[in-house]
Formats: sequence, C-alpha cells, structure tokens
Amino acid sequence: MKIVCDDKIPFLRGTFEPFAEVVYLPGKQTTADVVRDADAIVTRTRTLCNEALLKGSRVKVIATATIGFDHIDTAWCEANGIIWKNAPGCNSWSVKQYIASVLVSLARRHGLDLSAMTLGVVGVGNVGSKVAEIASLLGMKVLLNDPPRARAEGSAGFVSLDELMERSDIVTLHVPLTMEGEDATWHLFDAARIARLRPDQFLFNSSRGPVVEERALKAALKAASLRGAVLDVWEVEPEIDRELLGLLEYATPHIAGYSADGKANGTTMSVRTVASVLGLPLTDWSASGVPAPAQGLSFCLDATGKRTQDVLTEAILYTYDVQKDTDALRADPGSFEKLRGDYPVRREPTAFSLQLKGGTPAQAETLAKMGFKITNNQ
Repeated sequence: MKIVCDDKIPFLRGTFEPFAEVVYLPGKQTTADVVRDADAIVTRTRTLCNEALLKGSRVKVIATATIGFDHIDTAWCEANGIIWKNAPGCNSWSVKQYIASVLVSLARRHGLDLSAMTLGVVGVGNVGSKVAEIASLLGMKVLLNDPPRARAEGSAGFVSLDELMERSDIVTLHVPLTMEGEDATWHLFDAARIARLRPDQFLFNSSRGPVVEERALKAALKAASLRGAVLDVWEVEPEIDRELLGLLEYATPHIAGYSADGKANGTTMSVRTVASVLGLPLTDWSASGVPAPAQGLSFCLDATGKRTQDVLTEAILYTYDVQKDTDALRADPGSFEKLRGDYPVRREPTAFSLQLKGGTPAQAETLAKMGFKITNNQ
C-alpha cells in the first residue's frame, strides 16, 4: 500500500507508516509518475487532482486537508471511482480569528466604532457563520447573503447581495469558487459590482482569489471610489499583483485559515478519510502535539476603565495581529509560498487563558464567548 502526502501537512508524519509506504513531497512535485502506484493522496490546494495526474493510477481516495476543493476535478474522480473528500469547517475558527483581527485593527487605524457599523457576510457556511458570530460579539450589526441556503431554508434571515451592499459598511466574502450555474462565484465582484461600492465602504476577501476581479479592485482603490480593501487570497498565486499589494489595508499570503488548531483539524479529517476507505485502524485518530505560540498561552489584560471595544481589541491582537503578516508579505512579495510554508505557530482564542483584571461582567462574558478561558476578573 502506498500513500502520497503533501510534505507541508502538519502532525502527519509517522501516522500511516506502520501500514503503508508513505511518500512526502511538495504539492507541485506530486506528479502522475509519483501517484501511478499510489492508493491514496493526502493533499492541499497546490496539487491539481485531475485527469492529467490520476489517469492510469490506482488511486482510490483523495483527502484534502482544506475546506476548498476547487483543485480537485470532482466530476472526473467520481466518474472514475475515486473517492474524494475535503475538510469542511476545519479552519473556520482560524478564519474567524483572522477577520476579528482585521476588524479591530481597521477600527484602531481609522478610529471606527464597530458597534455603529454593519458587516455584510457573503457566504454563510462553516466559515461565514463564525465570522457573523465574531462580528456580533464585537457589537456590529450583521447582514447575511447566501442564495443556496436561502432557497433551501427560506429567505428569513438572509438578504439579497444588492441589499447587503447597500446597507453594509464592510463586505466580507466567504464563498467557494464555482465557475458556472446560478450561484457561480468566479468574479462575483467584477468591475460592475465593484463600481457599485461606495467611497465609505471596505471589501474583504479571504475565500478564493478569483471571486474578486483584481484589476477592477485596483482601479477602485486608486480612484478612491472604495475606502479600502483586505485580501488574503489572490487571483494569481503566488505571483501576486504588487501594485495592488501596496494599495490594500491589510494583505496576507493565503494564511487566514492557518492556525495550528485549524491545521490539526484538517489533518485529523484527512487521516480518518483515508483510513475509512483503505480499512486502516485510524478512523478515530486525532492530531496531537499542537505547539504553543511564541507569546505563550496565557496572558493578563488590565481592563480597568477601558471601553469594551478596546478590551476586545487587546485580547484579539494578543492571539493574532494581522499587521505582522502584512508587513512580512510587503517586505518580500516574492516569498509568498515560503511565508505560507514556514508559517509561525498561531493558536486560536480557545487555546488561551486570559487573566482579566478590572473588567466588567459583560466584558468577561463576551471574551468567554469568543473562546478565551477567563480567570480572576476582579
């Protein structure tokens, strides 16, 4: 039995070795020759799993340790008896943390009162739902747009994309990349739609790069017809538009979902998928040994006399500061893939113990709802 694994998937080495020959390779080096005699592929988004890679192989299952699966030709796999599975929701908490950091950082930079603002969430799946939760905890009003869910569940609770754009101060995108059909998202925000955004609005994209037409976004930012934008994903990765990079509020190398916790979840789900298909005794396996970040997993926050937005900002930025990733990318845009591959340990709020001093009961409750373990609020 042979299993080919992306060498950047963490917590994986040693797991399959008792049962199979295991080959670890960079995603782009996973070729047809390599997988021809493989039974399984454990991958990320950098490996295109299509006919060119898979035809003539004995691959039975593909597990991607990612939410997205547009790198897998699902129709071809299904037609040829290859089981595929992504890891839905594995890094949804991580993207929630990323957006929280962006929101409080943006508010601090521009003197914004988040409680007076509206966030429009486009795509309300595992990720978008959690983004809506964190925005509500930050005091924002939230509008939701998700046509497939609205059709399946009824329109209550959802608004049209036009209404969302009209009523939101910030629009954040959390959709899959789909190329056709009534819910196609390729260039969902094209030149025409971006032209309808106002000079007082912000646009975030941490879903898939081609959801936004970057040439139109760049033109809008240069013309100041849009107040600002944040990109974690790009139309052409890793060869990103460097002029656009300089125009953005925050710009990161496709790492919104890169918390160590989210990676561990994705690895766990992938191992269980392969184990189930190949009959390996690993269907209850879970990733272990998730390391602590450089700053440690406990901290003290003195909230005495501080307004709630400032308290929440300090707590969120202790766990993750999006400015650091922005600075790293701007310092060396050509290191896009290296920044992803060598990403430092980031842990989600649920991993942290927070000693709160002088905070109000409401502040302590909100921090607890964000996932922090609260101690000693006096």
